[in-house]
Amino acid sequence: MRSQTITRTTAETDIQVTVDLDGTGVYDNQTGVGFFDHMLDQLSRHALIDMTVRATGDLHIDDHHTVEDTGIALGQALAAALGDKRGIVRYGACLLPMDDALVRAALDLSARPFLVWNVDFPTAKIGSFDTELVREFFQAFATHGGITLHVDMLHGLNSHHIAEAAFKAVARALRDALETDPRKADAIPSTKGAL
Repeated sequence: MRSQTITRTTAETDIQVTVDLDGTGVYDNQTGVGFFDHMLDQLSRHALIDMTVRATGDLHIDDHHTVEDTGIALGQALAAALGDKRGIVRYGACLLPMDDALVRAALDLSARPFLVWNVDFPTAKIGSFDTELVREFFQAFATHGGITLHVDMLHGLNSHHIAEAAFKAVARALRDALETDPRKADAIPSTKGAL
């Protein structure tokens, strides 16, 4: 079973994340940040990862710690659920259109975290949500999930559409990378013999 629960508690946040990588995209995400919950729902649904997130944080300051720490915990849960990564495809990519937005995501579950982020939002906020937190989430997720992640916005006019296209593109790329390779289901997908 490729599932894991991670609890992360600091002076700023208290977060519990449960993932099942072989799910059907069932989600129950409650962080206290409405737009972020909507994005986590998209990530779960389109990656076919069952996901439950419970987060309480210092939202009286702002959303930053809650979003970033959720990314940390989610990345840790993903890495723990993957184990030695035996049998996975490892790579995934998606070119995702959403109305005016077109976002490309490509990733490698390499255990070598790196984020390349070429996404510009036309507004500083989506409702009350700071758009800069989208990058903060993916930075934390990639770092703690051991993911090489490239996200490029090719077109976009509406900040909500751009953010949602980014989450969906990463989700679809992740879905492909997490799949079991039917030709090499017993092998670690690296010439090194380890990831």
